[in-house]
Amino acid sequence: MKAVISDFGGVITLPLDEAFAQAHEEIGIPLSALGEAMKLAASRADEPPLFKLERGQITDHEFTAIMAASLSEVTGREVVLDGYGERLMRSLRPNEPLLGYYAQLKAKGVRLAILTNNVREWQPRWMPLLPTGMFELIVDSGFEGVRKPEPKIYEITLSRLGLEAGECAFVDDLEVNVQGANAVGLHGVHFRTTEQTIADLESVLGT
Repeated sequence: MKAVISDFGGVITLPLDEAFAQAHEEIGIPLSALGEAMKLAASRADEPPLFKLERGQITDHEFTAIMAASLSEVTGREVVLDGYGERLMRSLRPNEPLLGYYAQLKAKGVRLAILTNNVREWQPRWMPLLPTGMFELIVDSGFEGVRKPEPKIYEITLSRLGLEAGECAFVDDLEVNVQGANAVGLHGVHFRTTEQTIADLESVLGT
């Protein structure tokens, strides 16, 4: 096994639920309302607006306007989401134990890459969380026009690494993305806890 391709949010960072909870506490909107608003917005479109945001097909500003309108309808009061992405990114915390393990792998010659479903405008806010020089490649859906679990984004990542799918492990906290990775021949590892993920990677990597 020559490389580990890792998701960012909820893997390299601590659980995203914690970041969302903090952001929603700051703006005074229950986190449960976000889920309802997401469902409402999705019911009125051909697919969830989040998917279009993560492909870079709509802007952060456009997505925020959609969600503010949906949250206003769900909560029964006007909701303003100015600076929502900034709050969310500020709430992210690095998963230091996993990053420490990745550093050990890199020292052994294992190549490291990131494949993330993310927001184009948010990249400058989350990139500083990464240790300098640890990851040789970052593939961000917001710049690619495709998102996990669509096969093309895995293929883009492999092409840029110059590796075959069978030579790479893939880590993600969403099972659907792991299934997508497995479908193109990657060795998928479903992140549930840091300890479990390290153990699973050790097994896959044969270290």
